[in-house]
Amino acid sequence: MATRKQPSTDDLPIDERIHAALTKALLEGRLAPGAQLVERDLAAAFDCTRGTIRKVLMRLGYEGKVVLEANRGAFVPSPSEDDIRAVYRARQVIEAGIVVTLCGALTTQQKRSLRAHVKSEARALKAGSVEDCVRLAGQFHLLLVEMAAAPELHAFFAQLVAKTELYKALFDPSKASNCASDDHARLIDALEAGRLDAALASMREHLAELEARVVARANERAGADLVTLFSGA
Repeated sequence: MATRKQPSTDDLPIDERIHAALTKALLEGRLAPGAQLVERDLAAAFDCTRGTIRKVLMRLGYEGKVVLEANRGAFVPSPSEDDIRAVYRARQVIEAGIVVTLCGALTTQQKRSLRAHVKSEARALKAGSVEDCVRLAGQFHLLLVEMAAAPELHAFFAQLVAKTELYKALFDPSKASNCASDDHARLIDALEAGRLDAALASMREHLAELEARVVARANERAGADLVTLFSGA
């Protein structure tokens, strides 16, 4: 299983280009929690119709990246501490089961794919690409779910990962994904060796550290003007 590469936005349809630009802004922490994504402002910034913007915002809402409120519009999530902890708790429960399933059972190709992914994470961190760091860190956990052959779980888990990626970007953007590649490498070591206790501890500590940092910084973000932010995107 090869590591996914982020496609170029060159020559993409307008809705795909807008989706990519909004996702990038969200994952780089450039939009404040609770900020409204005003259709009129975004249409002006991207020089497109409000209908196109509405379509993109609906997609982002389905992906868990924005909150859609009837008769009010789309907003950057502004989760409470309880909301944040609940999502990380759900990930802890699911990923413990994934670790149990995969521990000592990875194929040679799966091991290679995970190692290659970790190298991509390290390169992104070295390059200082916040968006790539956050995206690749989330993809690592999605790869584990795929390897556990749990397709019914994948869509739900992808939404949880999207939420925690966004929480990380909103509230703790300065460290990108921190040392996620090191944490992930240690987890792979334990999975390959069949050391279940170590693998579970590695996963739990990794998620707990991310949760603690996000919660500690959950009230420190400021806003940005949409037209200024996306003009020329």
